Amino acid sequence: MIHFPAQRRGPLSALSLRLAAALGLILASVAVVWFDRDGYRDAYGEDGLTLLDCFYYVVVSLSTTGYGDITPVSATARLINVIYITPARVLFLIILVGTTLEVLTEQYRTGRRLNRWEKIVKDHVIICGYGTKGRSAVSALLENGLDKSRIVVVERSGPALRQATSAGLVAIEGSATRSVVLNQAHVRSAKAVIIATDSDDASVLVALTVRQLTAGQVRIIAAAREAENAPLLKQSGAHHVIVSSATAGRLLGLSTSAPPLIDVVEDLLTPGQGMALAMRSAERSEVGKSPRELDTLVIALVRRGKVVTLADRAGAIIETGDMLVHVRDDRPSTSTPTP
Repeated sequence: MIHFPAQRRGPLSALSLRLAAALGLILASVAVVWFDRDGYRDAYGEDGLTLLDCFYYVVVSLSTTGYGDITPVSATARLINVIYITPARVLFLIILVGTTLEVLTEQYRTGRRLNRWEKIVKDHVIICGYGTKGRSAVSALLENGLDKSRIVVVERSGPALRQATSAGLVAIEGSATRSVVLNQAHVRSAKAVIIATDSDDASVLVALTVRQLTAGQVRIIAAAREAENAPLLKQSGAHHVIVSSATAGRLLGLSTSAPPLIDVVEDLLTPGQGMALAMRSAERSEVGKSPRELDTLVIALVRRGKVVTLADRAGAIIETGDMLVHVRDDRPSTSTPTP
């Protein structure tokens, strides 16, 4: 099932409000009838109504069933029916009809959104798993300028699905190991698939399924909890594997031997802290130059999909089509507009 970004007020919320309004109208009407309960007579010849009789009379009257076994006989009771019960009956019907229309309208709106989304979804990124790693991946994509409409989350957990839709993302309910779920996400037209599941076993199955459906044409990036599972993920079709435990271990080691390096790494990975890694195409005026000659702090080149480090002096000359991996200033702007 496909879940679209949450609206300001969903159909269940609207339905709850309408049901609460209907219940409030019933209780108010019961109070009015109870106020003049001695002015009514039931079919058994008894004058006056009990509280249960009042509830029964109000529900039967507002729903327009009208059995006629309880009738107003006093002038006050009849006046109350004219000036209150009859308008309340109309209002009650409006609430019921409005609830039905609300549900039907929401179904129609969802169908239209689904058709429109299926026509435009292309070159998107699929996030398999919306846990801590998945949310961090989405944040990084958004910080790099990717529009929310080009991110699709695949998740089984209900709370995680609600978090994704509340964040303005399209979410598909189901396991990413199933072909039918990935087909709903239009995996064949995707730009990349990020596998951020909670277990390496599931990640391997997801990678195999994606590779089978896309014939290896879609880039797969997977996170592995254990380093020993990284080769298996690559054999399953993942183009890049990030080992979370090994990365965390290296950072822990650096925190002991060279604590300032941890601050630098956190600065590079945390948006808005001062520095950030970025990548851009080489400009025509930069071709033929060494990256060290540029004003930009370039740390590597990407040439035909392969990384060329600056340590390779022979290859570290910018060529046409190269991508420059550089460090950019990511500090928030502190300038204030001039009046």
